[in-house]
Amino acid sequence: MEGGVAQPTKTFKDYEPGYLHIDIKYLPKMPDGDSRRYRLKAIDRATRWVFLAVYDNMTETSSVDFLKRVAEAAPMKIVKLLTDNGTQFTDRFTSKGKQPTGQHSFDQACAGLGIEHRLSPPRHPQTNGMVERFNGRISELLKQTRFSSAEELEKTLLSYLVIYNHHIPQRAINHQTPIQAVQKWQEDKPELFVKKDYDQAGLDNKASFSFAQGAITPIKRDFLICSSKMCLALTLFISCHYLSTTTVVTIQ
Repeated sequence: MEGGVAQPTKTFKDYEPGYLHIDIKYLPKMPDGDSRRYRLKAIDRATRWVFLAVYDNMTETSSVDFLKRVAEAAPMKIVKLLTDNGTQFTDRFTSKGKQPTGQHSFDQACAGLGIEHRLSPPRHPQTNGMVERFNGRISELLKQTRFSSAEELEKTLLSYLVIYNHHIPQRAINHQTPIQAVQKWQEDKPELFVKKDYDQAGLDNKASFSFAQGAITPIKRDFLICSSKMCLALTLFISCHYLSTTTVVTIQ
């Protein structure tokens, strides 16, 4: 296990798919909840592909479960992970020598999956900058509306995840969407991937798929249907990003 950062002379653009950043953030407390929940995110350096999930706590159990879900969902082979020094990821600052022992359950889960776990330097959040930028997008989205329940909030996050991966081009990857970047890398270096075709939620070109328990339903390419309140949040947010190519249709 390595407790430092990547080589300083190497930029994100030099990496192949399979080096992911993971972090965890609070979610706003909902009217129907007794406590705040948490969202864990993973983002691939080369393609900007993102995966997220919502948890009731930020324990080792949650981080290990999230790791397993990311490994199952990711189209690429995960070879490295970068996290911060939170106790859900490492025992770096709880061990005697203030160094990771490798015995933390998250480290052991990484080892079992053949993944190298790296830690960002303390007090250097910019090392996980891609995740922080995605967090900023989510924060903007959450400001657009008030949610009546934790379920509604989670459905909106999962709906935005699909839009982000499939419909929002990124300047850092030559104005491709993350899925387009995945497909391009897959054509050039198929050995880096574990899934031949990646079509999250059927949004690429298929209809008749109900995503997130009816929260969002694709009807044809580049069109999405969702509930009125959820669409208010998504539409306002997407309209502020000129790179979006998605039309959102609101139903009452």
